[in-house]
Amino acid sequence: MLGIVETRSVSPVFVGRTDELDALNDALARACAGEPQALLLAGEAGVGKTRLVEEFATTACRRAAVVALGGCVEIGADGLPFAPFSTALRALRRELPEEFAAAAAGQEEELARLLPELGEAGVGRHDEEGMARLFELTARLLERVAADRTVVVALEDLHWADASTRHLLAYLFRTLRTGRLVVLATYRSDDIHRRHPLRPLLAELDRLRTVRRLELSRFNRTEVGRQIAGILAQEPDPAQVDEIFERSDGNAFFVEELAVAAHEGGCVGLTDSLRDLLLVRVEGLPESAQRVARLVAEGGSTVGYRLLAAVAGLAEDDLIEALRAAVNANILLAAPGGDGYRFRHSLVREAVGDDLLPGERSRLNRRYAEALEADPTLVPADERVMRLASYWYHAHDASKALPAVLDASVTARRRHAYSEQLRLLERAMELWDTAPEDIRAELRPVDYTEVYPACGCDPATTPLRYLDLMAEAAVAGRLCGERERALKITKRALRLLEDEGDDPQRAAWFWVQRSRLVQAQARGDGWQELGTAQDLVRGLPPSEVHAEVLSTVANWAMLHEPGPDAFSAAERAVEYARMVGARDIELNARLTLGCLMVDGGDVDAGLAELYEVKERAVEEGMTYVASRAHVNLPSELEAVGRSREAVPILEAGIAYSRKYGQLDSEAWMWGNLCDSLYSLGRWDDAAEAAATALRVGHSAKPQGAGALRLANLALVRGDVAGAAAHLATARAHYGTHDPMPQQALPLARIVIGVAAGEGRLLDARAELERVLDAGFPPGTQRYGWSVLLAAALAEADARDLATAEEGRAVALDRILVAVKTLTTGAPVWLAVEKWVRAEVRRAEGQDTPELWSEVVTAFEHLDHPYDLARVRYRMAESLLAGGGEPERARATELLRLAHAVAEHLGARPLAETVARLAQRARLTLTGTRPSTPDDPARALGLTGRERDVLRLVSAGRTNRQIAEELFISPKTASVHVSNILGKLGVSGRGEAAAVAHRLGLFPPAAEEWVGAG
Repeated sequence: MLGIVETRSVSPVFVGRTDELDALNDALARACAGEPQALLLAGEAGVGKTRLVEEFATTACRRAAVVALGGCVEIGADGLPFAPFSTALRALRRELPEEFAAAAAGQEEELARLLPELGEAGVGRHDEEGMARLFELTARLLERVAADRTVVVALEDLHWADASTRHLLAYLFRTLRTGRLVVLATYRSDDIHRRHPLRPLLAELDRLRTVRRLELSRFNRTEVGRQIAGILAQEPDPAQVDEIFERSDGNAFFVEELAVAAHEGGCVGLTDSLRDLLLVRVEGLPESAQRVARLVAEGGSTVGYRLLAAVAGLAEDDLIEALRAAVNANILLAAPGGDGYRFRHSLVREAVGDDLLPGERSRLNRRYAEALEADPTLVPADERVMRLASYWYHAHDASKALPAVLDASVTARRRHAYSEQLRLLERAMELWDTAPEDIRAELRPVDYTEVYPACGCDPATTPLRYLDLMAEAAVAGRLCGERERALKITKRALRLLEDEGDDPQRAAWFWVQRSRLVQAQARGDGWQELGTAQDLVRGLPPSEVHAEVLSTVANWAMLHEPGPDAFSAAERAVEYARMVGARDIELNARLTLGCLMVDGGDVDAGLAELYEVKERAVEEGMTYVASRAHVNLPSELEAVGRSREAVPILEAGIAYSRKYGQLDSEAWMWGNLCDSLYSLGRWDDAAEAAATALRVGHSAKPQGAGALRLANLALVRGDVAGAAAHLATARAHYGTHDPMPQQALPLARIVIGVAAGEGRLLDARAELERVLDAGFPPGTQRYGWSVLLAAALAEADARDLATAEEGRAVALDRILVAVKTLTTGAPVWLAVEKWVRAEVRRAEGQDTPELWSEVVTAFEHLDHPYDLARVRYRMAESLLAGGGEPERARATELLRLAHAVAEHLGARPLAETVARLAQRARLTLTGTRPSTPDDPARALGLTGRERDVLRLVSAGRTNRQIAEELFISPKTASVHVSNILGKLGVSGRGEAAAVAHRLGLFPPAAEEWVGAG
């Protein structure tokens, strides 16, 4: 029996976990039906998470699913970047080679950052979207592989995961939309202390309705008895079960250890603590096996046989015997899928590792490092650099650790593992002063830095400086989201540069980085920092830093304060970039210059510049510039009314940005596509585009733009409450730290529209005054005209409200003054100018059919069906005020056209307003007016005309006002009122209004003037 227990401390019988296994099997069934599943499996160390995953994997394989397992790897105290994903993808590639190759086709260079077997990772550009690009491609890869075959990706030991692995897992859980895929991750719940880096991720995932979390509890006494019976292959003594249950508290792993200890020693009380119990079993091994166990504990989660042999220094037969003893005692296991060994349970490994003496730990790490340096093939290629850096660092040898850690930081950067790059660079800075000077003198910036310009020095011959490391660390911190750490690093760097006082270019570079970080952290708009950078390079010879500063200043000014200064900075940035051969800065600055040219009125030349930059950037593989061109060019086309031309560019740009995983660029493109589709009258497609922008945006501002466009669509479709909600979302995303006209003016337009829609004209006026007091910066006419139109519509629609009379003249006068300040070169804005002026006249009660005819003619030459429908309605309204038959015939045709467009678009306010006008004028839009049997007005015997009159009576209109609105004489109006009073059996107009209100015949009076615009 003792022999059986020694070789089988794990019960062959799967005990309990029925609910959890049912949940996993349910997820598998849903995935088989095409609904991706995301699950988290939590439980304390030793509770049985791995065993449950194994059982589930067996079930999944029986159902023809492909299971890919990956575990987070510890190297000493360090995690290996993306290790579980690399292992899982490697398994998928092995199991489904053809499907994997097809899914990865065309993206091998980028995906090689996770799976080096796919080829050499591309150099690419390291920017804010670098990691997002890799994540997006990984998500799409998994979706494609799982398109026709159910795939289970199980990632174990998330509590050890590196930051990049955590970020990628969160991205997958948020974005997986298709495929027969299950993603399951496990972690130790008892290890997640208050400051554990996994805690924020768990909080984020808890908010996702698509993620299910399973908590694995301890065994009860019955389950412990069944587990012991499985281990012993016989029913245990009940007293023994009670004792083991009490000591283990139902922890499955401790049950196993106690059951074995009971048979080896005859009792379960051999030690004072369970930790000691784990060490007792190790200490029972032969000395050589204990020695090997200590080596494996310090070598990492799994140690290959060849590496272990090189470090152990034992004869091969002696090593095999030592390993056999450890394996037979169930201390070590042969690693699945490889030629190596790992501890059967991480708790044993941790206990052995904790028992090492400090000097012993550093000595073992040195032996690992020396073995790996002597033979780099001892570990897989994708682990080599990281392992070497970890071993030398924990060996406390700065002369060896510094270059090794720097090499590892470069590898992390190439894999877009920016969190790990930052950690490694901080280690390099920690080691810098303790490393020998001759070692530091051999290091070169060209080998370890990419983001830091040379500033006049040759990076191939100049020694690496501490400032170089700080620069690389600051950018890595910004890219991985550790912006507070990055800000602290830039602050220290600028203090060092101030002390040295002889390197203005480097100081300017750090100020540019600080500007970006300040904006990203919502600490301000970043201009003060850019101004400092500009002052530092002013008067210096052309350089890459100088060109970068000017390009950044020009782009900032285009977004915040467009005008001559922005144009001048863009021109000089282009000139300087060409002088120093900085092609990416040149093209980026030319994009800014092209936008400023269009906004400044030089439309054809500006668009030609944007088209050329887009083509050059795509041809030269500058993905960042190419994506920005696909955002800016269609935006400028839309700004001048060329919506049809913009749409195919945006569709191509979305495919381009998706190919490279540039989520923010894609979100901006979806937002711009919404604008063009809205203009063209494709509102359902526009709504989908806006929702997609909100969903895929990686940063706050493109998400805010998506929400703002949804607010506009809700407003024109009559959902004022929905518009207000989307407006609040947009404001939350935009924040108040970095105001830009391209955000502030569209926000103001929606604020005015919502206020008017809720009958709050004074609030709408207040918003207009705020905007006009600030003024319209040069080049912002596309946004300014929209604000003025919204304000003019609000005034004109409220002209019959007595409460709106006071202050109207001032508001209209300010609108007309502002009209004179806006550029109207493009046909679309010439048309809007006519419209705004016509609405001002309508607000004054002085509009005419001739005035509206000019507006209609202007819009008939544009692709703006909704706007054309609105001005046709206004012209029809003006024609009907004249009362002649020719005018009525023309008005009927205009109303029919406007109503058809409104119905097609779902523009409910416009459709209802058109229908009411036709009803009052006794015009037929599409046939006879339908009536319903349960219509209260019909039940009271009111005719259609009497119903119209009663509606106006309820709104407080006099007989003369009723006559003017219904195009009848005051005498006829008086007759209708008398008839209504008789049919309702009331004595006065107030009682008639009360009856109408009680029966719910009409909407509130405020709604009478809402929505026509």
